[in-house]
Amino acid sequence: MANKILIVDDDVSICEILEFNLKSEGYIVEIAHSAEEALEQLTPDFNLILLDIMMGGMSGYKMAEKVKASKNRTPIIFLTAKDTENDMLTGFSVGADDYISKPFSIKEVLARIKAVLARINQGSKSSLTNTQILELNDFIINFDTKQLSIKGNKISLTKTEFDILLKLIENPNKIFSRQEIIDSIWGDEVYITERTVDVHITRLRKKLGDYASAITNRSGFGYRFDSNNL
Repeated sequence: MANKILIVDDDVSICEILEFNLKSEGYIVEIAHSAEEALEQLTPDFNLILLDIMMGGMSGYKMAEKVKASKNRTPIIFLTAKDTENDMLTGFSVGADDYISKPFSIKEVLARIKAVLARINQGSKSSLTNTQILELNDFIINFDTKQLSIKGNKISLTKTEFDILLKLIENPNKIFSRQEIIDSIWGDEVYITERTVDVHITRLRKKLGDYASAITNRSGFGYRFDSNNL
C-alpha cells in the first residue's frame, strides 16, 4: 500500500512542486496551507508530515508539539529556511525526525523521505534485541517498547536519538566517526551533514541529564559510549 504524506506549507508553488513529484514517486499526497488546517486533516493513516516552520498563524514548531502531545507518532520532516544550529536543535526538540533547509532539491527531499520511512518501518536493528531489557545502574533500556528510563523516570527520545544511543551502547567504548553514524542511522542515500550528527548528540546528552557524560567525544575522531561514566 502506498505511503500517505501530508504537506504543510503556506507557499502554494512549493506545495504544487512537492505534490507533483511525490505523486510521481507513487505517494498519496494531501496538502494543507496552514498548521491549523493540517491539524484538522491529520489522521492516523498518514505515514509522514512535511512541515514548514514559518507560516501565518500557528508555526510549524507549535504544530509539531501538538502532534507529539496527542501521542500521534507520525514522523515529521521540517522544510524551512531557518537553518542555524539553534533552529535545528529546536526542531529536533519538538520531535522532528529530519530537517531540510530551503532551498532544497527534489532529489534530496525524496531521498530523505525514503530514508525516514525505511527507518520507521523497519524499526531499530540491534544484536541486543534478544535481551528485552538492558540495565546499567539506574540507566535502563527496554528494547520492546524502545523506551529509556533513568532513575525510574521515562526519557522521551525521538526515533533517531534512540537509534544513535543504541548504536553507541551496542559497542561500548568504541569510537564511531560522524560518517559511520550517518551511514548506520541514515544510510547512504540521504544528504546528511556531520553537523546534523552533532545536533542530535547535543539533544541526546541534554536528555540524559546526569548521565550526559556517558557519551563522550574524542576531538577529530568521533563519539563513543563510556559505561564507566554511568
